[in-house]
Amino acid sequence: MANVDSIAVAPADSDPTPGAEQATRPADRRAPASRVRALVADAPALLTDGAVMAFALFTVLYHAAFLGDLRPSVTFRIWLVACVLLAVVALVRRRRRSAAATAPATTAAGERSEPAVERPAVDRRLLIGVLAAATVAAVSAGVAGTGVSLTWWIPAVAGLLAAVGGILILRRAWLNGPVPNPAAPAPTAAQSTYALVISVLVGISSLFMARNTPDDVYYVGKSVWIAERDLIPINDFLFSENVLPAMGSQPPIPSIEVFDGAFANVVGIHASSALWYVLLPIMAVLAALALWRLTHRWAPRRPVLAFTVAIAYLYLVAGGDAALGTFHLPRLHEGKGMFVSAVIPLMWLYLTEWFDNRSRRSLVLIVALSITAIGLTNTAAIILPMLVGAAGFAMLLVGRWKAAIVAAVAALAYPIGSLVVSRLLLGGMTAEGADDAFYNAASTYRRTLLFGVVGVISGLALWCGPLLARRRTPALLIAGATLALSVMFVPGVLELISALSGISVVLWRVPWLLALPTLIGLLCTVRVPAPTPALRRAAAGGVAVLLVAAFALFATPMWSPKSWVEVHERPTWKLPQQRQKIAFWIKELDRPEGMLLAPKVIMRTTPIVTSEVRVVLPRDFYLVEYDLNSQFAKDRLLLAGFADGVSAPAPAELAPALDRLDVGTICVYKGNQYARDTAPQLGYQEFAARKAPGAMICFRRVA
Repeated sequence: MANVDSIAVAPADSDPTPGAEQATRPADRRAPASRVRALVADAPALLTDGAVMAFALFTVLYHAAFLGDLRPSVTFRIWLVACVLLAVVALVRRRRRSAAATAPATTAAGERSEPAVERPAVDRRLLIGVLAAATVAAVSAGVAGTGVSLTWWIPAVAGLLAAVGGILILRRAWLNGPVPNPAAPAPTAAQSTYALVISVLVGISSLFMARNTPDDVYYVGKSVWIAERDLIPINDFLFSENVLPAMGSQPPIPSIEVFDGAFANVVGIHASSALWYVLLPIMAVLAALALWRLTHRWAPRRPVLAFTVAIAYLYLVAGGDAALGTFHLPRLHEGKGMFVSAVIPLMWLYLTEWFDNRSRRSLVLIVALSITAIGLTNTAAIILPMLVGAAGFAMLLVGRWKAAIVAAVAALAYPIGSLVVSRLLLGGMTAEGADDAFYNAASTYRRTLLFGVVGVISGLALWCGPLLARRRTPALLIAGATLALSVMFVPGVLELISALSGISVVLWRVPWLLALPTLIGLLCTVRVPAPTPALRRAAAGGVAVLLVAAFALFATPMWSPKSWVEVHERPTWKLPQQRQKIAFWIKELDRPEGMLLAPKVIMRTTPIVTSEVRVVLPRDFYLVEYDLNSQFAKDRLLLAGFADGVSAPAPAELAPALDRLDVGTICVYKGNQYARDTAPQLGYQEFAARKAPGAMICFRRVA
């Protein structure tokens, strides 16, 4: 049972002390190489922390720009100057700290190892009960989605018991253990080099995979609108020229689309190219480095192996529209994709550092990350309180209530405050027009953590994660998150939250608070019984291979057509290439004034290509915002069905709708014979034709 006991407190293998054998070398020979190694080792932290501070600064400037009515390009230039000044200040401070540091290399290396402390005794019966409950919860949750008739109460109750038992074990271990937190090991230069190489490869791969996401008509379309006009659309920009009221579900708080549009405007390139060719690879690198940093901090041993498994999970487990792999590279350019892939792991990392050392630096980073989060997506105002609440509750159990309160204020003040101000000035944020379908606990698990073999693995990571992580702060924080999610997985809880808050629109995203890829990676850090360290390492490698093999065999990879992803031989926009070419072709036509009526897929693509061509129906999904029973919506749906060839309304129905919407151009596929025959009867004349593939005929209004 020694190995069972070790799971509960996740002891770390002692780290080697690189640099000790060089301690006797002359300082002048050792210093340059040491500085290079230190810089490489710190590179992931410097890049991610710097990106968080920079984007938080832009978000604050963007929000402040509303007061001065500054153009995005002006805000962007101010931001550039501020970033340069702050970078110089940070560099000077770093050099001063380096010059003031007098500790020898052996001391610094020794600080990276956890001190040898006696592990507190563990109640074996409670531990075995927790492991049994976790296994039952994971297996039953995974099986529940495979067609087996199984009530969701089984995984819900078993998971709740495992979560409660796990947090009790860790609380007792904390209170009975040593007062100081064991020092977290700093990454070595070799480890950081590996993480950097993998992250760069992830960034490169983002250029070649394209997923056509309907939401891009809003998010990318907004960036295109801003880049071409150097204005921020406070009102609607899809159905009107910044005239109609903006969608209530999309207040203009996020700054990511403004950043992309302003960057494209200043640099002088197309906003979609700026996003998908420049910013997306950078975001992919930062997301991978964020995952590395959290995994390194939380893993009790073998962080490189755990990070590798976590990256493999993201690439191999996609498919469904809500799988975390789907929200990584395929949707990373959307703010919510970057939120779940980078902000969530970094928030857990910064909270871990804060509760470990209560340093001012950690608190500043928490504040900056919270600003970055709301700059990426409004979802941050819903998920962050759950995350911080789970972490705070765990710390309250061990008496860290002051630190928990300070962390909560730091992490929530700006996101919540910005939403309140936006609501007061611009009107409320509502769920109308968004995906307001409600998913209960079982459906939420199946959509995000999946089912079958992968669902079982996700469940094991969820309910065993607290017992696998590095002891004290990481383990207790994971236990808090596990308990929070386990409570929400109890039937009726999500329904109650929905009824009280009206946010059913995003409740299926509650598993985002978990940092699941890191917990998946922790599964290969479990101590496998073996007589020698070499055999233990081999066994851990075997666990990692089994995990990756399970993902490869039983999940849908990111590059599969089943994930709605196309893999290209060269970097491409994240659009079906034929639709993109048609949209550009229509843009270059000598069109009359007025709106464009075309097949829905072309109208949904056009705002991503240009804001100069206004379309009848950018996306029918958004019509809920403007009352589906209104003439406004009925006209657009009628004409879109006509252009798609799925309906054949009489000219007497079409003519008034065309007049009310001021349609100047009609483009239809050549196969839509009814539209081709009817357009001349409506006062439109053929003026352009496109050959196959994607053959089209365009008509323009006769004056």
